[in-house]
Amino acid sequence: MTPFFAELIGTMILILLGNGVVANVVLKRTKGNGTGWMVITTGWGLAVFAAVVVAAPYSGAHLNPAITLGFAVTGKFAWGQVVPYIVAQLVGAAIGAVLVWLFYYRHYIVSEDAGAKLATFCTAPAIRNNGSNFFSEFVGTFVLMFVVLYITNGELFIEESATTLPIGLGSVGALPVAFVVWVIGLSLGGTTGYAINPARDFAPRLMHALLPVQGKGTSEWSYAWIPVIAPVAGAIFAGVLYLWLL
Repeated sequence: MTPFFAELIGTMILILLGNGVVANVVLKRTKGNGTGWMVITTGWGLAVFAAVVVAAPYSGAHLNPAITLGFAVTGKFAWGQVVPYIVAQLVGAAIGAVLVWLFYYRHYIVSEDAGAKLATFCTAPAIRNNGSNFFSEFVGTFVLMFVVLYITNGELFIEESATTLPIGLGSVGALPVAFVVWVIGLSLGGTTGYAINPARDFAPRLMHALLPVQGKGTSEWSYAWIPVIAPVAGAIFAGVLYLWLL
C-alpha cells in the first residue's frame, strides 16, 4: 500500500459510504428513505472513520485536497507530494461515486426528483447566494482544518524498566476527526450540505454529468466552484492562523 493508493482507496470508501447514506435517505423505496439529516450526518461521520482507519497508516489519511494544502502551508506535509495526493483523492472520489450509482441503480430509476439524485453525488445550497454559500463552506472547512491540526496521536506512555512504551489507541484514534465532521454537519451543514472537501464535490459532480442517470437534470456547474475554492481558502486560512498562534 503506497500513500497514493491509500489516499485513493480511502477517498473511495469515504464517498461510497458518505454518498451512500445520502442515497439511502433521499432515493425512493430504500429501507432508509426519509430518515433525515441525523442519519446523513452520522453516516458521513462514520464514513470518515472507516476511510481514515484504512488510509491513515500509509498516507496520513488526508482524503481531501483542502486538508493536503492546509498541511503543506503549515509545513507538516511536503509540497512535492501535494499534486499526487490530490490526483489520488479525485480518482478515489470518482470511483466511489460510480459505486454508489451502481449500488442504488434501481432506486435511481424509480426516483423522480432530480435534485435528490444530484444530492447523492454532490452538494447544493438550500438558499442560493454565492457570498453566503462561500462563507458557509469557508467556515466549515476552517473548523475542520483548525481542529485537525490540534488532534494528537492519543497515546499514553508507561515506564517499564528503562524503556518507555507507548499505549496507542489503534483504530480508535480515527474517531476524533470523525466527530469533527459529524458536528460540522450537525451545526454548519444546513446551508450548503457541507462539502468541505473539493474532491468530495467535484469528482462526483463530474460523474453525475457523465453517467446515464435517468431524469438526473443539471449538474449545477454554475455553483461547482464554491465547494472547490471555499474549502481550499478555509483550510489555508486555518493553517496560517495555526502558524501565527504558535
